[in-house]
Amino acid sequence: MRPAYAYLGIGIVTILAILAFALHPAVTPKENTDILSVGTTSMTFMLTSTAFGEGDLIPSLYTCDGSQKSPPFSIAGAPDGTKSFAIIMEDPDVPKQIKPDGVFLHWVVFDIPVNIAEIPEGSSSGVQGQNGAGKSDYTGPCPPAQYEPSTHRYVFTLYALDATLSLPPGASKDAVVAAMQAHVLGTAQLMGKYKKK
Repeated sequence: MRPAYAYLGIGIVTILAILAFALHPAVTPKENTDILSVGTTSMTFMLTSTAFGEGDLIPSLYTCDGSQKSPPFSIAGAPDGTKSFAIIMEDPDVPKQIKPDGVFLHWVVFDIPVNIAEIPEGSSSGVQGQNGAGKSDYTGPCPPAQYEPSTHRYVFTLYALDATLSLPPGASKDAVVAAMQAHVLGTAQLMGKYKKK
């Protein structure tokens, strides 16, 4: 027959093993290295607009129903080491009947100087790349009314970069994304919606 202290020892060892298992940090999956996930997303790094708020309707002035001007933007809280900014605007709600991947590229801007805090209405403040219409310009929201969803989301993604890209005007999104690899310090997004009149 075992002495009582032997059972006490077994109990203590069991409790310690359970605690060690419970307190051991969980294994996390390998970090996604896609360009849209690189860097940090911080509450202090923000892209905002006086024209619309997050999830709000974009005023028709900035769409194909208006003058097609780009909206005004404000940049705040750039990460330390930022040398330039880039903006990519996409519509992820394009009907598959029109575009199999369901995404339309509306705007690509890069080499926005780091000292820029305000991008005025109708201005890029940087070098414009080629959009999905084949133009080096801003193309405003213009969702086709005959397809559902008739209201589309428009996502403006701001990148803080530790370098300037030095690409030529009209560079493709693929070229811009490739040049941004390993240079993204942080990202911020602003999403607006629009339904064609």
